[in-house]
Amino acid sequence: MRNDTVAIQSTDPTAYHTGCRDSLGKLYHHHQPWLQQLLSQRLGCSESAADLAQDAFVRLLKTPRHLDSFDGARAYLSRMAKGLCVDHWRRQDIERAWQQALAASAEAHLPSAEHQQIVIETLCEIDRMLARLPEKVASAFLASQLHGKPYWQIAEELGVSERMVKKYMAQAMLQCALIEAGFEASL
Repeated sequence: MRNDTVAIQSTDPTAYHTGCRDSLGKLYHHHQPWLQQLLSQRLGCSESAADLAQDAFVRLLKTPRHLDSFDGARAYLSRMAKGLCVDHWRRQDIERAWQQALAASAEAHLPSAEHQQIVIETLCEIDRMLARLPEKVASAFLASQLHGKPYWQIAEELGVSERMVKKYMAQAMLQCALIEAGFEASL
């Protein structure tokens, strides 16, 4: 049987398998208004809440899940909403910092709107990568790449050997290479 035509094969009428169109439709019908309200309360913006609620269901389309009950679906969607909010706020912080950097630069050197969006997306990818790294690895990477500090100075600041800083940098550079190669989703 094909995924898009399979009905739920469970005795629980509130069980959902998001790989099935019927189930995802039921999940959306039962939970989308609640999820949008939850997001609206957290964000204080109904438009952003509507966008993020849609993003949640798009994620479920891309990565099907078996949700065994109404409460299980709510719990999963609630966790997803929390993550979506965190991503939203981080992106807003990045966009704010980018806008401040642009405001400080000469108007003659302002990039196009398209280029600005590419920069923001790239900064968001780097932010996600740094969030996945252990704290000392991320600190070493930022000290080296952002502040231009030599490894010996980073080692002193982090209380580790210069050899360890080299290992940290190798870890961070591997993550950068994976992002560049398009393997971020597999991390």
